[in-house]
Amino acid sequence: MERAEVAEVTAASESTAERIAAVLRHRITEGELPPGTQLCEERLVTLMAVSRNTLREAFRLLTHDGLIVHRLHRGVFVPELDEDDLVDLYRLRRTIECAVVRSLTGLDADRLRALRSIAEAAEAAASRNDWGDVGTANMRFHQHLVDLGGSRRIGEVTRQLLAELRLVFHIVASPQQLYGPYVDRNRALLGMLAANDVARAADYLEQYLCDSEEQLLAAYRGRRDTAPARAMTTKDGGNR
Repeated sequence: MERAEVAEVTAASESTAERIAAVLRHRITEGELPPGTQLCEERLVTLMAVSRNTLREAFRLLTHDGLIVHRLHRGVFVPELDEDDLVDLYRLRRTIECAVVRSLTGLDADRLRALRSIAEAAEAAASRNDWGDVGTANMRFHQHLVDLGGSRRIGEVTRQLLAELRLVFHIVASPQQLYGPYVDRNRALLGMLAANDVARAADYLEQYLCDSEEQLLAAYRGRRDTAPARAMTTKDGGNR
Protein backbone atom coordinates (compact mmCIF):
# COMPACT_ATOMS: atom_id res chain seq x y z
CA MET A 1 0.00 0.00 0.00
CA GLU A 2 1.56 3.30 -1.11
CA ARG A 3 1.26 6.63 0.66
CA ALA A 4 -0.01 8.26 -2.54
CA GLU A 5 -3.13 6.07 -2.37
CA VAL A 6 -4.36 8.01 0.62
CA ALA A 7 -4.61 11.20 -1.42
CA GLU A 8 -6.21 9.51 -4.43
CA VAL A 9 -9.18 7.62 -3.06
CA THR A 10 -11.55 10.19 -1.57
CA ALA A 11 -10.74 13.85 -1.83
CA ALA A 12 -14.16 14.61 -0.34
CA SER A 13 -13.42 12.96 3.01
CA GLU A 14 -13.52 15.32 5.96
CA SER A 15 -10.57 13.98 7.91
CA THR A 16 -7.37 12.01 7.54
CA ALA A 17 -8.95 9.13 9.45
CA GLU A 18 -11.80 9.01 6.96
CA ARG A 19 -9.34 8.98 4.08
CA ILE A 20 -7.40 6.12 5.65
CA ALA A 21 -10.67 4.24 6.21
CA ALA A 22 -11.55 4.85 2.54
CA VAL A 23 -8.23 3.36 1.40
CA LEU A 24 -8.75 0.23 3.49
CA ARG A 25 -12.40 -0.05 2.42
CA HIS A 26 -11.25 0.19 -1.21
CA ARG A 27 -8.71 -2.60 -0.64
CA ILE A 28 -11.42 -4.83 0.84
CA THR A 29 -13.77 -4.15 -2.08
CA GLU A 30 -11.00 -4.94 -4.56
CA GLY A 31 -10.46 -8.29 -2.85
CA GLU A 32 -6.92 -7.40 -1.75
CA LEU A 33 -7.72 -7.85 1.95
CA PRO A 34 -9.56 -11.19 2.25
CA PRO A 35 -11.34 -12.45 5.37
CA GLY A 36 -8.94 -13.37 8.14
CA THR A 37 -6.32 -10.80 7.14
CA GLN A 38 -4.68 -9.16 10.16
CA LEU A 39 -4.15 -5.40 9.86
CA CYS A 40 -0.80 -4.65 11.46
CA GLU A 41 -1.01 -1.28 13.19
CA GLU A 42 2.74 -0.64 13.24
CA ARG A 43 3.14 -1.39 9.54
CA LEU A 44 0.14 0.71 8.49
CA VAL A 45 1.28 3.70 10.57
CA THR A 46 4.59 3.65 8.69
CA LEU A 47 3.21 2.99 5.21
CA MET A 48 0.45 5.57 5.43
CA ALA A 49 2.48 8.18 7.35
CA VAL A 50 -0.17 8.79 10.00
CA SER A 51 -0.28 8.72 13.77
CA ARG A 52 -1.51 5.74 15.76
CA ASN A 53 -4.46 7.79 16.97
CA THR A 54 -5.48 8.59 13.38
CA LEU A 55 -5.19 4.96 12.32
CA ARG A 56 -7.21 3.83 15.35
CA GLU A 57 -9.94 6.31 14.43
CA ALA A 58 -9.96 4.84 10.91
CA PHE A 59 -10.26 1.39 12.48
CA ARG A 60 -13.18 2.65 14.57
CA LEU A 61 -14.97 3.82 11.42
CA LEU A 62 -14.42 0.50 9.68
CA THR A 63 -15.56 -1.40 12.77
CA HIS A 64 -18.81 0.59 12.66
CA ASP A 65 -19.17 -0.45 8.99
CA GLY A 66 -18.62 -4.12 9.90
CA LEU A 67 -15.47 -4.32 7.78
CA ILE A 68 -13.00 -5.07 10.58
CA VAL A 69 -13.18 -6.70 13.99
CA HIS A 70 -11.02 -6.42 17.11
CA ARG A 71 -10.00 -9.71 18.70
CA LEU A 72 -8.88 -9.52 22.30
CA HIS A 73 -5.11 -9.85 22.72
CA ARG A 74 -4.74 -10.66 19.02
CA GLY A 75 -5.32 -7.46 17.06
CA VAL A 76 -7.46 -6.16 14.20
CA PHE A 77 -8.75 -8.48 11.46
CA VAL A 78 -10.90 -8.48 8.35
CA PRO A 79 -13.94 -10.54 9.45
CA GLU A 80 -15.46 -13.69 8.04
CA LEU A 81 -19.20 -13.33 7.43
CA ASP A 82 -21.80 -16.07 7.83
CA GLU A 83 -24.99 -17.12 6.03
CA ASP A 84 -27.20 -14.72 7.98
CA ASP A 85 -24.92 -11.86 6.94
CA LEU A 86 -25.18 -13.01 3.32
CA VAL A 87 -28.98 -13.10 3.34
CA ASP A 88 -29.17 -9.68 4.99
CA LEU A 89 -26.71 -8.13 2.53
CA TYR A 90 -28.56 -9.49 -0.49
CA ARG A 91 -31.90 -8.28 0.85
CA LEU A 92 -30.45 -4.77 1.04
CA ARG A 93 -28.71 -5.16 -2.29
CA ARG A 94 -31.91 -6.05 -4.13
CA THR A 95 -33.75 -3.20 -2.44
CA ILE A 96 -31.17 -0.63 -3.51
CA GLU A 97 -30.04 -1.79 -6.93
CA CYS A 98 -33.44 -2.76 -8.33
CA ALA A 99 -35.07 0.45 -7.09
CA VAL A 100 -32.32 2.56 -8.63
CA VAL A 101 -32.63 0.80 -11.99
CA ARG A 102 -36.42 1.25 -12.02
CA SER A 103 -35.96 4.98 -11.38
CA LEU A 104 -33.52 5.63 -14.24
CA THR A 105 -34.63 7.92 -17.05
CA GLY A 106 -33.00 9.54 -20.05
CA LEU A 107 -30.30 6.93 -20.50
CA ASP A 108 -28.12 7.48 -23.55
CA ALA A 109 -24.72 6.41 -24.87
CA ASP A 110 -22.91 9.13 -22.92
CA ARG A 111 -24.44 8.19 -19.57
CA LEU A 112 -23.77 4.51 -20.18
CA ARG A 113 -20.24 4.93 -21.54
CA ALA A 114 -18.48 4.21 -18.24
CA LEU A 115 -20.72 1.21 -17.52
CA ARG A 116 -20.01 -0.17 -20.99
CA SER A 117 -16.27 0.33 -20.49
CA ILE A 118 -16.41 -1.64 -17.23
CA ALA A 119 -18.32 -4.48 -18.93
CA GLU A 120 -15.72 -4.57 -21.70
CA ALA A 121 -12.90 -4.66 -19.12
CA ALA A 122 -14.56 -7.68 -17.47
CA GLU A 123 -14.88 -9.45 -20.82
CA ALA A 124 -11.23 -8.78 -21.63
CA ALA A 125 -10.15 -10.08 -18.22
CA ALA A 126 -12.29 -13.22 -18.68
CA SER A 127 -10.70 -13.86 -22.07
CA ARG A 128 -7.26 -13.99 -20.44
CA ASN A 129 -8.56 -16.00 -17.45
CA ASP A 130 -7.84 -13.20 -14.99
CA TRP A 131 -10.81 -13.87 -12.75
CA GLY A 132 -9.60 -11.61 -9.97
CA ASP A 133 -9.86 -8.66 -12.37
CA VAL A 134 -13.28 -9.92 -13.50
CA GLY A 135 -14.44 -9.80 -9.88
CA THR A 136 -13.11 -6.29 -9.40
CA ALA A 137 -14.81 -5.14 -12.62
CA ASN A 138 -18.07 -6.71 -11.42
CA MET A 139 -17.93 -4.71 -8.19
CA ARG A 140 -17.28 -1.53 -10.18
CA PHE A 141 -20.13 -2.34 -12.56
CA HIS A 142 -22.66 -2.53 -9.74
CA GLN A 143 -21.30 0.55 -7.98
CA HIS A 144 -21.51 2.58 -11.17
CA LEU A 145 -24.98 1.21 -11.88
CA VAL A 146 -26.18 2.61 -8.56
CA ASP A 147 -24.30 5.88 -9.11
CA LEU A 148 -26.37 6.43 -12.27
CA GLY A 149 -29.24 7.21 -9.90
CA GLY A 150 -27.45 10.40 -8.84
CA SER A 151 -27.78 9.97 -5.06
CA ARG A 152 -24.58 10.53 -3.10
CA ARG A 153 -26.02 8.88 0.02
CA ILE A 154 -27.23 5.77 -1.81
CA GLY A 155 -23.84 5.57 -3.51
CA GLU A 156 -22.06 5.66 -0.15
CA VAL A 157 -24.30 2.95 1.30
CA THR A 158 -23.63 0.82 -1.77
CA ARG A 159 -19.86 1.25 -1.41
CA GLN A 160 -20.04 -0.15 2.12
CA LEU A 161 -22.41 -2.91 1.03
CA LEU A 162 -20.13 -4.03 -1.82
CA ALA A 163 -17.13 -4.05 0.49
CA GLU A 164 -18.95 -6.42 2.85
CA LEU A 165 -20.10 -8.55 -0.08
CA ARG A 166 -16.52 -9.02 -1.23
CA LEU A 167 -15.90 -10.72 2.10
CA VAL A 168 -18.78 -13.11 1.41
CA PHE A 169 -17.53 -13.90 -2.09
CA HIS A 170 -14.43 -15.59 -0.69
CA ILE A 171 -16.64 -18.55 0.30
CA VAL A 172 -16.47 -19.71 -3.35
CA ALA A 173 -13.06 -21.25 -3.94
CA SER A 174 -13.07 -20.75 -7.72
CA PRO A 175 -13.29 -17.10 -8.89
CA GLN A 176 -14.19 -18.33 -12.37
CA GLN A 177 -17.14 -20.28 -10.99
CA LEU A 178 -18.22 -17.26 -8.99
CA TYR A 179 -17.86 -14.49 -11.57
CA GLY A 180 -17.98 -16.30 -14.91
CA PRO A 181 -21.78 -16.46 -15.36
CA TYR A 182 -22.20 -12.74 -14.64
CA VAL A 183 -19.94 -11.42 -17.40
CA ASP A 184 -22.63 -12.14 -20.00
CA ARG A 185 -25.42 -11.18 -17.62
CA ASN A 186 -23.89 -7.74 -17.07
CA ARG A 187 -23.71 -7.32 -20.83
CA ALA A 188 -27.37 -8.33 -21.15
CA LEU A 189 -28.37 -5.88 -18.41
CA LEU A 190 -26.43 -3.13 -20.17
CA GLY A 191 -28.33 -3.87 -23.38
CA MET A 192 -31.68 -3.42 -21.61
CA LEU A 193 -30.53 -0.11 -20.15
CA ALA A 194 -29.31 1.06 -23.55
CA ALA A 195 -32.82 0.34 -24.86
CA ASN A 196 -34.27 2.34 -21.93
CA ASP A 197 -36.22 -0.75 -20.90
CA VAL A 198 -35.66 -0.10 -17.21
CA ALA A 199 -38.64 -2.15 -15.97
CA ARG A 200 -37.32 -5.24 -17.73
CA ALA A 201 -33.78 -4.45 -16.57
CA ALA A 202 -34.92 -4.21 -12.94
CA ASP A 203 -36.75 -7.54 -13.11
CA TYR A 204 -33.72 -9.13 -14.78
CA LEU A 205 -31.43 -7.71 -12.11
CA GLU A 206 -33.64 -9.02 -9.31
CA GLN A 207 -33.43 -12.57 -10.67
CA TYR A 208 -29.69 -12.12 -11.27
CA LEU A 209 -29.18 -11.18 -7.61
CA CYS A 210 -31.37 -14.04 -6.40
CA ASP A 211 -29.27 -16.48 -8.43
CA SER A 212 -26.06 -14.97 -7.05
CA GLU A 213 -27.34 -15.28 -3.49
CA GLU A 214 -28.34 -18.91 -4.00
CA GLN A 215 -24.91 -19.72 -5.47
CA LEU A 216 -23.23 -18.32 -2.36
CA LEU A 217 -25.64 -20.03 0.03
CA ALA A 218 -24.88 -23.33 -1.71
CA ALA A 219 -21.17 -22.71 -1.12
CA TYR A 220 -21.83 -22.08 2.59
CA ARG A 221 -23.90 -25.28 2.81
CA GLY A 222 -21.14 -27.21 1.07
CA ARG A 223 -18.54 -25.98 3.51
CA ARG A 224 -20.80 -26.77 6.46
CA ASP A 225 -21.50 -30.29 5.17
CA THR A 226 -17.81 -31.08 4.73
CA ALA A 227 -16.79 -29.65 8.13
CA PRO A 228 -17.54 -32.87 10.10
CA ALA A 229 -15.44 -34.88 7.65
CA ARG A 230 -12.53 -32.49 8.04
CA ALA A 231 -12.85 -32.64 11.82
CA MET A 232 -12.92 -36.45 11.76
CA THR A 233 -9.81 -36.55 9.59
CA THR A 234 -7.97 -34.40 12.10
CA LYS A 235 -9.20 -36.45 15.05
CA ASP A 236 -8.15 -39.71 13.41
CA GLY A 237 -4.63 -38.53 12.82
CA GLY A 238 -4.88 -36.93 9.41
CA ASN A 239 -3.29 -33.70 8.34
CA ARG A 240 -3.32 -31.10 11.08
